[in-house]
Amino acid sequence: MNKEMTVNGIKYNIIKLLGKGKGGYSYLADDGTKKYVLKQIHHEPCSYYQFGNKIEAEIRDYERLKAIGIKIPDMIDVDIEHERILKEFIDGDTIYQLILQDRMKPIYVEQLRSMCVLLYAAYTNIDYFPTNFVVCNEEIYYIDFECNDYMEEWNFENWGIKYWSKTPEFLKYVEEHS
Repeated sequence: MNKEMTVNGIKYNIIKLLGKGKGGYSYLADDGTKKYVLKQIHHEPCSYYQFGNKIEAEIRDYERLKAIGIKIPDMIDVDIEHERILKEFIDGDTIYQLILQDRMKPIYVEQLRSMCVLLYAAYTNIDYFPTNFVVCNEEIYYIDFECNDYMEEWNFENWGIKYWSKTPEFLKYVEEHS
């Protein structure tokens, strides 16, 4: 892992890897005064998802979610050449961590259902997997920018809810990824 990375020529110190998703690696980074999330797009194959231009999709999806009114981190900068995105860092535990630690609260599901009202009205789904949500000051934020046109089979009620508590699907995922 690099100790530092640049976004449009500005250097950021890499503190740690936060996670790897279908489209990239997200790192906790700082500039000496403030923390950020620096996402490096990758081109590793993904058997269950088809991508076009990933960096363009990130920008388009960010703008779509902002227009819908979904709580997401600000996109601070984009380095097209190096396929890097600098995002606001939302400090808190993920829903995934809260479920594992038996600290999940019904209010978080209620907040997601309120997000769904906005999303469904805009014919949009997001990736409802619990690693994509952070709780900060008792509010949930969708920290990914991925979104797609609405399909009932991939909405929260039919897919996402299966991972928002210690269901068999959630526990199987934990077992396979521990």
